[in-house]
Amino acid sequence: MEKYLCIHGHFYQPPRENAWLEKIEIQPSAFPYHDWNERITRECYYPNAFSRVLNDEGKIIDIVNNYSKISFNFGPTLLSWMEQHAPVTYQAILDSDKQSQKNFGGHGSAMAQVYNHMIMPLANRRDKETQIIWGIADFKKRFGRNPEGMWLGEAAVDTETLSIMAAQGIKFTLLAPRQAARFRKIGEDNWTEGIDPNQHYWYKLPNGERIALYFYDGSRSQNVAFKGVLGNGKAFAQDLMEGYRGQKRELVHIATDGESYGHHHKNGDMALAYCLRYIEENQLTQLTNYAQYLAMFEPEHEVQIHENSSWSCVHGVERWRSNCGCHTGGEGHWHQKWREPLRQALDNARQTMIAIFENGLSNLVQDPWAMRNEYIEVILDRSKPNLNKFLKRHVGRKLTDEERTHTMRMLEMQRNAMLMYTSCGWFFNDISGIETLQILQYACRAIQLGESESEVRFEDQLLEDLAKAESNVPGQGTGKDIYLKHIKPYQLSLTQVGMHYAVASLFADYPQSLTVLNYDCNSIFFERKSAGMQKLAYGTTQVKSKVTTSKKEFSFVVLYLGQHHLIGGTSRRLSTEEFVPISDALNAAFERSNVASVVDIIKASFKTHTFSFFGMFKDEQMKLVNQYLAQSEELAYDSYRKIYDRNYNILNVMKVENLQIPPTLKQNIEDVINIEFKDLLSNGHFSIQKMDELCDEVLKWNIKLNEDLLNARLNDKLYEMFTEFLFDLSNQQILKDILATIRLYKKVKLNPILVNLQNSVFELSRSIYAKNRPIAENDNGLMDTLEEIAREINMDLSYIKQQVAR
Repeated sequence: MEKYLCIHGHFYQPPRENAWLEKIEIQPSAFPYHDWNERITRECYYPNAFSRVLNDEGKIIDIVNNYSKISFNFGPTLLSWMEQHAPVTYQAILDSDKQSQKNFGGHGSAMAQVYNHMIMPLANRRDKETQIIWGIADFKKRFGRNPEGMWLGEAAVDTETLSIMAAQGIKFTLLAPRQAARFRKIGEDNWTEGIDPNQHYWYKLPNGERIALYFYDGSRSQNVAFKGVLGNGKAFAQDLMEGYRGQKRELVHIATDGESYGHHHKNGDMALAYCLRYIEENQLTQLTNYAQYLAMFEPEHEVQIHENSSWSCVHGVERWRSNCGCHTGGEGHWHQKWREPLRQALDNARQTMIAIFENGLSNLVQDPWAMRNEYIEVILDRSKPNLNKFLKRHVGRKLTDEERTHTMRMLEMQRNAMLMYTSCGWFFNDISGIETLQILQYACRAIQLGESESEVRFEDQLLEDLAKAESNVPGQGTGKDIYLKHIKPYQLSLTQVGMHYAVASLFADYPQSLTVLNYDCNSIFFERKSAGMQKLAYGTTQVKSKVTTSKKEFSFVVLYLGQHHLIGGTSRRLSTEEFVPISDALNAAFERSNVASVVDIIKASFKTHTFSFFGMFKDEQMKLVNQYLAQSEELAYDSYRKIYDRNYNILNVMKVENLQIPPTLKQNIEDVINIEFKDLLSNGHFSIQKMDELCDEVLKWNIKLNEDLLNARLNDKLYEMFTEFLFDLSNQQILKDILATIRLYKKVKLNPILVNLQNSVFELSRSIYAKNRPIAENDNGLMDTLEEIAREINMDLSYIKQQVAR
């Protein structure tokens, strides 16, 4: 018997970037992280790249990259975010594909994915083609090779999609068992209903070509996703082994959301790591991936599929266009009747945008749709030389600034028109959910671009269509109400970017030239004045979009009064003759501290658009508030410290004599110690002596420490210290300080999650044991200290030493 095993993880998050800013705004529901991408990266994507393998005593004996031993796909929009915001994890994922090629006969484990998780059977043919072409191009840019397999959004499939994939060089995809209608051995006449998931299949396409299909083991996949098998790595392995049926040659394979391994199930990554090691060490089966298995074995069976089917809707693809009953959460009486009018609204808008796109580029480009297919090259690299190269290839002549902006707006309209079909917008329980708000935001942006570059006005039609989609949430109304309340007010224009620039200029070191969100702002004229806490700035600035190359010049004034109080205004660019009397009046009023007059001048001279704190985006609001609160925190600490110093001796006497210390003064001691602990770990003046003193004070006064904050700071500080040591292995004092720091924080019962430090200790130890990083003969103390650190942070290096010695 030949037995093979493949575990597939579908790692994906919907695009969450604000459609105008190209940045993810703060998401309070993801606390304590900035947004859900960051939170899930910390809980799942990073741990799987550096997963811990424990021995029977619970000690870490190895750190492994799970991705290199499984099959996986990452959504392109997620990788785009990760490249910028989680580069270590991102690089580990790319490296794992290279390692998997060594593990699996030259076949990488990474699969491509259709670009933004569109439900392909519900897309028109052009969108299907672009989704597949963009997904392949994104994959090639990141992984440096052609993909062999491709994941379909929600595994939703139809023959047309498979035909386009095959035409683009894709060899296989992965589906759910219920998506198979029937199968038979090649050459036989009789079909068998259903599917045998332990085989792979050819699917014959209408043009005579074929593509390989795998249908995962549904029962064992459900055990991972929903039935708790990840609670124990050995039990996970044993459950997988039960999938074999005693055939001559068979492949057991499962597929789940990759987030099962750490986000949905805590420490799921460690269960996966243990499972893989247990299987390999006990030679229970042969690990493989889909590409290697297809290269080794020609499918002996063929299959027919259920058209328009998916892995997460028993009704096919109805979850994304009707009230089929599939949903997540919500009240028992809720319905999803809103799905049909939502899709119809977007379909109608898309049809209008098709005409705008074709008409808008007909005089510039021979084939606008071919240009859209290749626009992924610009999305992946928005540098000016690359953009110029792209435009020259498709237009063939130098464009005017107006033509360039028009072309880019047309292409961005189409990009947003596809993003508005991201599957998550229909997946959940109500049209007012954040996922649906996200796709409506893309629709709004696409319509804004379409209307700005044509005479067509079609937002009203969208609203009319959305009015038919009723929310289940009391007070939310219809899709139209939701759009007008939650989307339209936040539609961004270049003038509103100017508002954010004006506020940023109040505090920036070099305000004349700033990058604000996704825009470059350069001042033609700028003045800034301060009077105590109050600040006044005014000038004329050019704003340019990094995406559409749109630019606009405007004049502005902003007055900051402290805390969150500010008022400002923007307008068209004012000439010198127009601005001088305004600036003179502003200066005169501000120098007299006549705030009322300054406000009156702003309202009178900048009627076009006035703004306040409440019109700013959430992250910009937080920046402003934090700048103010940082000063207040310093003042508060000074007061706390004075009370602490003035009363310390008498409070010490009271403690010695077992007298009751007033609660307010006890709280003051606690606040001071916590602040000093935080500052010690983050102000660049760390010392073991000071930490030792603080730890003594913590124990003496029985201080309750801010564990979440201090654990995070300790994690960063220890990793920073070890990184400094790596640059100079002869400076063993740093290593000793790390050891001392660990022992001190344990005295006060802090418990940081030292993932980065553990990774670094592991890599350095393995390198030294393998003599890839030799140490001097008189540096034996280095390894002694390193091994002591390892023991303190729950690591047993003996396994690594044995592995290297073999």
